Amino acid sequence: MADVTVEAPAGAAPGAGAAPRPDFQIVPLRAIPAVAVVLAALVVAIASNRLWALDFFHVVGGGLWTGIDLFVGFIVGPILGRLSIPARVEFSARFMPKMLLLMPTLVIVTLAAGWQLARHEGFILSSHTHHGWVVASMIVVGVMAIIALGLLEPANLAVLFELKKPIPNGERIGRLMRRFIYTAGITGALQVATLMIMTRLATT
Repeated sequence: MADVTVEAPAGAAPGAGAAPRPDFQIVPLRAIPAVAVVLAALVVAIASNRLWALDFFHVVGGGLWTGIDLFVGFIVGPILGRLSIPARVEFSARFMPKMLLLMPTLVIVTLAAGWQLARHEGFILSSHTHHGWVVASMIVVGVMAIIALGLLEPANLAVLFELKKPIPNGERIGRLMRRFIYTAGITGALQVATLMIMTRLATT
């Protein structure tokens, strides 16, 4: 990516001077074919109802979703909070477009494969011995999906549109990034609850 320089807004906080800002696309077009391939493979796995493929998509998608949420919420977040505003702007311009496609893809893959897997194994039947654990898992995952798609993605988009302005507001970007990081941390903590339920399912 080529770097461009933006002028600091009038009255900006100290440290928000002329800041290098990468020239970026809000939606990284080069990544769309990879996303399309993953979603097409997911559709094939669901249509064929193959246990291995469903398990693969559910475990890999859920593992990546969990790991990224925990890493962003508890590792990247504290570091980002200590950076200067120009550094936050540059980091956000490089980091947020990637998250815009990555996280919705992981959410879709994990939930779709998980639902089909539950149908395949009969977990959704009220007579199944694991039905209660599956319902608990669906409740937790449903809350996480609402947070991810209702709070994380809007915050992500707001940061990207702010960065596209001729004079980005560093303070606003900082607030939006904090919202993004905090909600990622919350979903990361909920992911731990999901892992406890899943391991319980696998061992009972």
